[in-house]
Amino acid sequence: MAETANAVALNESQVPEVPAEAAAQGSKQTVDPWNVQGEVGADGQIKAINYDKLIEEFGTKKIDEELLARFERVTGKKPHHFLRRGIVFSHRDFELILDRYERNEPFFLYTGRGPSSDSIHVGHCTPFMFTKWLQDTFDVPLVIMLTDDEKYLFSEKRTIEEVQGYCDSNIRDIISMGFDPNKTFIFSDYDYVGGAFYRQITRLAKHITLNQARAIFGFNDSSNIGKIHFGSIQGAAAFANSFPHIFGEDEKKTVGIPCLIPCAVDQDPYFRATRDVAARLTYQGARFAKPSLIHSLFLPALQGPGTKMSASIDSSAIFMTDTPNQIKNKVNKYAFSGGKVSVEEHRAVGGDTEVDVAYQYLRFFLEDDEELEKIRVAYSKGELLTGELKALCIKELQTFVAAFQERRAKIDDAAVKQFTDIRPLTWGGNPKVPKADIVVPKLEGAEGAEGGDGKLTKNQLKKLEKQRQIEAKKAQKAKEKEGGAA
Repeated sequence: MAETANAVALNESQVPEVPAEAAAQGSKQTVDPWNVQGEVGADGQIKAINYDKLIEEFGTKKIDEELLARFERVTGKKPHHFLRRGIVFSHRDFELILDRYERNEPFFLYTGRGPSSDSIHVGHCTPFMFTKWLQDTFDVPLVIMLTDDEKYLFSEKRTIEEVQGYCDSNIRDIISMGFDPNKTFIFSDYDYVGGAFYRQITRLAKHITLNQARAIFGFNDSSNIGKIHFGSIQGAAAFANSFPHIFGEDEKKTVGIPCLIPCAVDQDPYFRATRDVAARLTYQGARFAKPSLIHSLFLPALQGPGTKMSASIDSSAIFMTDTPNQIKNKVNKYAFSGGKVSVEEHRAVGGDTEVDVAYQYLRFFLEDDEELEKIRVAYSKGELLTGELKALCIKELQTFVAAFQERRAKIDDAAVKQFTDIRPLTWGGNPKVPKADIVVPKLEGAEGAEGGDGKLTKNQLKKLEKQRQIEAKKAQKAKEKEGGAA
């Protein structure tokens, strides 16, 4: 009998269950803010997410070598390993953010977390890891939204008190990622929404119809109105005028400050709607800046490609509260393997790194490019067995989680208050260029009040003409007065 390459890995790595109907007929991949699943083949197997197809479907742009080269020229820094490895793979108007950084014009970062459990998992950490790096690289302010309202509205069972309880724990988790308190504001929707922020919510809500919400998000007649409305809440944080304590009270200037949103690609539908509305909004002649986005792949669930980790399924994820032994047991028991059935076969044809979860996790958490390539080649050639690959993955995850837990233990109430207090932030921007004054995009000939398309109504035109007449009379009187004095 042939020796198995890794009996535990091969026999107990679980493939996600597929509904019988879907397995029999096959189904297309699903990627939206609530569901992520790869295409189900005729054989009932879930395939890896096709990200090139998502780029085409969503209408985004692929991050290519030319854009990465420009990033390095502009910032003077080597792109993050997420960028180099295609983990952050797609964008909307990222080049415009580089334009602003080059001129040292203001912009900010915006990301968030839906508090659905006491602890985040490593899949939640990856967007925060990248966001922290962007904050350090660009030296700009960051706002982090905790969507406690969303988690209540979209759940049949959760209470408001429950999701608010998760917020405190999750804020401590987020702070533990190492963000700079001087340029980071963390808030929950239940605590912060009001004033300028609520005004921006209503601007967005007024321009998103029920039909649009259905088309973009898939809502139906059974969807509660809170779900339908939530897109305008999440979108409001993408505008600088929602945060007057950071950017000032002059909305004529702040509406022109864009943000960059690092997020997983399943969040794109929310911000497509936000960008569409932003293109139609003006404030006293000043255009609202569209938010820019930069999208990342999903860190797959332990069960394999075509899935993502779930905070509600313990066996799908490595949580930041897991012990070293729990991490070891989860990876050995559940991590889907790209290895072959026997050592002989594996040595002969090698393993498949594209579907092997342990290797995919190393792509995210092992920063050394040369070491990662050695592992890929060795596994693909069959020189490295599944058990050995999993051991390497376990070591990296244990190190990452232990470092996080050490930082997390130091977060006290004072630290939470420091990040969540409504206060001014300080940032530097591009150190090579003097700070530019805020550039306010203008509409041709538009000096009217806020509107959707930038055109002035008849009433606004009358008011404008009356104001011009008043100014002309004042100028004439001043001229006559000067003539009399002479």
